[in-house]
Amino acid sequence: MVAFSHSISLGSPDQTAALGVEIGRLLTPGDVLLLEGDIGAGKTHFARSLIQSLLSEPEDVPSPTFTLVQIYDGTSCEIWHADLYRLTSPDEVVELGLTDAFTDAICLVEWPDRLAELAPENALSMRFAMTATEGERTLELAAESALWPQRLKEILDV
Repeated sequence: MVAFSHSISLGSPDQTAALGVEIGRLLTPGDVLLLEGDIGAGKTHFARSLIQSLLSEPEDVPSPTFTLVQIYDGTSCEIWHADLYRLTSPDEVVELGLTDAFTDAICLVEWPDRLAELAPENALSMRFAMTATEGERTLELAAESALWPQRLKEILDV
């Protein structure tokens, strides 16, 4: 059951990056963002901006496509950025240690369908989609937890 659903338009990559920074400042240890969308839809661009905004020292934030998980020392906790595209079973998610990180790190998970039943109930799902206009995206936010509309109300009109 979805307790929260909201759609927004992101007119440019800069708007996508700015939203990443805004959402980043609202996150606390144990928060999980499930980033969905086709290749090129903006998931990694969003994640990179969010992660960089939470680091005390600037550093490169590469896509975790080949490493599967990149871990960063954020100002309040670890930040885990996972790309599960190449996984074939939820058992592999457990082997990565990602399910443990869900409790005390900020986690951004690309290709969250690979989590299956391991997806946390309190996660915020973010579905990015390209539009016919170059650089423009739509973003569908959804959550089962009622905590998300309360936390996001200052940056979204919810």
